[in-house]
Amino acid sequence: MDKSNLDPTSQKILRELQQNSRLSLNELSEKVGMSASPCWRRQKELEENGYIKRYAAILERRKVDLGLCCILHVSLSRHEAGIVAQFEEQMKICPAVMECYEVTGTSDYIVKLVVPDMDGYHDLLHNVLLKLPGVSQINTSVALREVKYETALPI
Repeated sequence: MDKSNLDPTSQKILRELQQNSRLSLNELSEKVGMSASPCWRRQKELEENGYIKRYAAILERRKVDLGLCCILHVSLSRHEAGIVAQFEEQMKICPAVMECYEVTGTSDYIVKLVVPDMDGYHDLLHNVLLKLPGVSQINTSVALREVKYETALPI
């Protein structure tokens, strides 16, 4: 099943599961207008074909003491394989890093991270990020408020 084979029913299943992955099979099949067994088979097929990567709970970050969201524009001084690999590996293992993208433009990476407060950001910046080999510049934007946060893809 590739994108061209994603029929309207599969799209409905994906939309519903993105909104609430805890729907029971009966609830899901009712919402998409099909009986339970074919709905279950379709959902399993979507999982097996990689459309559904995993199921997760979306937490309110402020309730778990992660009140500060920062967007970092990171530039590397050198783009040697070892430098890039080490930076990317640190981004993957750092719990505060929510997203990391290699980008075009004036910086090499855009990193979204969440920390409890400005002290937490200061510690991460000085004890981790600025100690990474090859990091030449970090420009940080602090989110003042969240206008839109969406996890569901527009399918």
